[in-house]
Amino acid sequence: MASLTIRNMEEPLESRLRAQAADHGRSMEEEARHILQAVLVHDLPPAPADLAGSIRRRFAPFGGVELALPPREPLRNPPSFPE
Repeated sequence: MASLTIRNMEEPLESRLRAQAADHGRSMEEEARHILQAVLVHDLPPAPADLAGSIRRRFAPFGGVELALPPREPLRNPPSFPE
């Protein structure tokens, strides 16, 4: 197996790696191996969690649209039934 040394890692990135490793109960080295394996082993991107999220991500670069809502009509009285 090969060894890898990462130098000049920015402090915010190191802090995030340390926190994520702690959340998963792993050392920073083990967490880095896990991240590299997850990214490099699989050729396909992860499937979206839901269709709505996938659509939002696809169209997010185009910006949002504000639609004017039509005014609501008053509620109708319920029909009366003969007794």
